Amino acid sequence: MNTPCLDLEMPGGVLKTYTDLVLDFSGTLSLDGVLLPGVADRLARIASTLRITVLTADTFGKAAGQLKDLPVQVEIIATGADKADALKKMTSETVIAIGNGRNDVPMMERAGLSIAVIGPEGAACQLLRAADIVVRDTLEALDLVTHPLRLKATLRD
Repeated sequence: MNTPCLDLEMPGGVLKTYTDLVLDFSGTLSLDGVLLPGVADRLARIASTLRITVLTADTFGKAAGQLKDLPVQVEIIATGADKADALKKMTSETVIAIGNGRNDVPMMERAGLSIAVIGPEGAACQLLRAADIVVRDTLEALDLVTHPLRLKATLRD
């Protein structure tokens, strides 16, 4: 079976290949533990291109139930360092990471491409400094992944 991937031409004509999408749950994919409208459809679409892992402290205890019918792997973590450690198990330069919180900073710093979301819970200012791209909401972040020319346009020199 072929590993799913997303090829993206970066500034300077460098071709980067991404194989994994790693996401935060609370505040990024959900509000008060409930998946945001439109997220499930986008994740299902992206799963044909990238392996999807959700790393979450599961503040509301609802992540597994909210994601059970989606093609994602859910890992319960305790700290931002745990998120960075999870990326160590992957080829981190082939990871696209999306998050909104301060505990997402270590994950963003390891990822090949990082997207900060200013979602319904806001975003930590430390995260904004660590991200390659900042967007207004999760749907915009997921749409960047499904429309790679938008990423190219945002990242060009």
